[in-house]
Amino acid sequence: MAIPNSLNALRQYQQIGAQSGTAFASPHRLIQMLMEGALESLSRAKGHLQRGETTAKGDQLSRAISIIGGLREGLNLDVSDLAVNLDMLYDYMQRRLIEANVHSDETIIDEITDRLHTIKEAWDAIGDTPEARTMSAASNTPA
Repeated sequence: MAIPNSLNALRQYQQIGAQSGTAFASPHRLIQMLMEGALESLSRAKGHLQRGETTAKGDQLSRAISIIGGLREGLNLDVSDLAVNLDMLYDYMQRRLIEANVHSDETIIDEITDRLHTIKEAWDAIGDTPEARTMSAASNTPA
């Protein structure tokens, strides 16, 4: 019975680490964390799809869709065209991932992974600078 308790302790420790990581993160870093989480879910979904693990694939795609929804919710559509364009792109991603889930289509998962990687690379390149904080406030700060 020591192993289940150890696994429980590990899960609790990981949860505390994640919570403390977000508590002190800048808006820029929070967006990075959301993108990282979505990319991780997409990678896991692809692995589950390849192994024929339908339920787990669906769970991971649902998680990615939810995270992308979180990115959309943080957009301030009244401030910039960038936010409007990101909203349309995130909407497209969500719809495509639903399609990937229904049809178990690995190519769609790859497509969305590539698109999200491109956005994340641009976001990472901005860095946590005063300009990035301004962009966060204008276009993508989580609510």
